[in-house]
Formats: sequence, C-alpha cells, structure tokens
Amino acid sequence: MTSHTPGPFGRALCAMITPFTADGELDLDAARRHAVALVAGGCDGLVLSGTTGESPTTTDGEKTALLRAVREAVGAGVPLVAGVGTYDTRQTVRLAREAEEEGADGLLVVTPYYSRPPQADVEAHFLQVADAAGVGLMLYDIPGRTGTRIEPATMLRLAEHPRIVAVKDCSYDLLGAAKVMAGTSLAYYSGCEELNLPLYALGGAGCVSTVANVAPRQVRAVLDAFDAGDTEAAARLNGLLVPLVEAMMASGLPGTVTAKALLGAGPVREPLRPAGREAADGLRAVFEELRSSFEDS
Repeated sequence: MTSHTPGPFGRALCAMITPFTADGELDLDAARRHAVALVAGGCDGLVLSGTTGESPTTTDGEKTALLRAVREAVGAGVPLVAGVGTYDTRQTVRLAREAEEEGADGLLVVTPYYSRPPQADVEAHFLQVADAAGVGLMLYDIPGRTGTRIEPATMLRLAEHPRIVAVKDCSYDLLGAAKVMAGTSLAYYSGCEELNLPLYALGGAGCVSTVANVAPRQVRAVLDAFDAGDTEAAARLNGLLVPLVEAMMASGLPGTVTAKALLGAGPVREPLRPAGREAADGLRAVFEELRSSFEDS
C-alpha cells in the first residue's frame, strides 16, 4: 500500500467558486449549500477566494463574509484556506490577519503579480506575511498568471519558516517540484488538474481542484485508488476524468466560467462572461458521460 504523509489541509481540496445572485451580489446561502455539498462529496478542505473564487473582482468585505459563512456551514473540522494574496505586501498582511480572525486554517498567498519583483523581493514578501500570520501559508506558484515564479532555490529557503507549510503548484515544473519536495517538508498540492495524479505519485500532498466543484467524488477517487496501492485503477479513473478536465480547463474558457455553467451558481463578474449555450451544452454532455462512466467502473 502506498503511504503519503498527510498534508496540513487534507488531500482533496476544492478551489471553491463564489456564488452570486442573479443581480451579481454575493449569495451566501448558495455558498453555504455548495460548501456542505463539497464536503459531503469527499472534499477534505476548501480553498476560498482564489482565482476560481473570483478574488480579483470580490471586495475585501465580501471575502470576509464568504469565509465567515462557509465556516459556519461546515463547522470547525473542515480545513478552510483563505486566498489573501495581492500585489501589495501591506494589503496582503492585513487580509491575512483578517482571515485568521474569521477562522481560516490556512492562507493562500500568490506571488505578487504584474510588478514582477525579483526573487529576493518575492522571498521578502512571503516572509513578511508569514511573520504576521498565526496559521500556515500555502504559497501559490502560478507564473503563467503572475509573470513571476517562485524559483526552487527561493522555495527551499522559504521552507525554513515554520508557518510556510504548503505550495499550490501551477509551475508546470515537475523536476523543480520534486527537487523541493526532496529537500523540504513542504506539502505540495497540484493546482493543475492534469498533473494531480503525476504530482501525487511523486510524493505530493494532494490537489486544489477547480473540477472538484462539480465532481468532488471523482477527483477524490483517483487519490484514494493510488493510496490503496492500485495504481492501475488510479490511472484508469484519472483517464475517465480527462475529458471533463479538458472541457473545463482547456476549452478557452476559465475554470470559474465552466464550473458555474455546470452548477448554475449565478453569473460571473466582468470582465468574465458566462459560457454561451453551445459551450454550456457541451460541458453538460461531457459531465453526464463522466457520471455514467464512474457508475459503470
């Protein structure tokens, strides 16, 4: 049987969407229902106010209200990781403290974006947040969006801080991830759906999945099969997920848009636009095929 060291926030985490009402306001009742359904479906923890949660277009007050509502809905036993990262170190520190006060178990902190700071400044940014926080940080390495990655050498140094405990890895660099995992105790979570199983097989802690918004049981099943030592089943179940991953994450539409199209969770905020009818119909067809395939497997 394959053994994995338990991650600080569980294994199968969902990057949760933020539901809105028809007129575009925060829908806390829908958020509570969705959070409870995700946990019932097999999610160990939830990541709130990440990119999938439309953090660029939600206010600080909305982020706080969402965290508070979800905590009330799922109780104290479900790890909640709050997205607090911005391109402004002072604002990130303030958001980190507020999220901790509202019951966050961890903080998702993205690399400062747009300004493209050098590695020494990236390191200093994360250390300031970690020094100000009382809970663990999950560093979000996604250079395709931020313009700056967290280089493996930087990650090795950051791992020395006691409150920097995890990474959401969207670097598409398995060699770099393997190097950091071999040299540190950082828990690596895949943030790229197509790399969930490969990174887990290398010793990753699990995944932070957008697809889990609509298929939490199926995303978890891949990890469960691998943990049971049945690598053939893990590969087969992962293969069944591939069409949905492709439809949701590689169709040209952001995962937030495709997840909301499948969930009927209200609109997205501009500049994003909802999926058109043809795209939504295609997504539903792929999703129904996945459900049928898993029932037959």
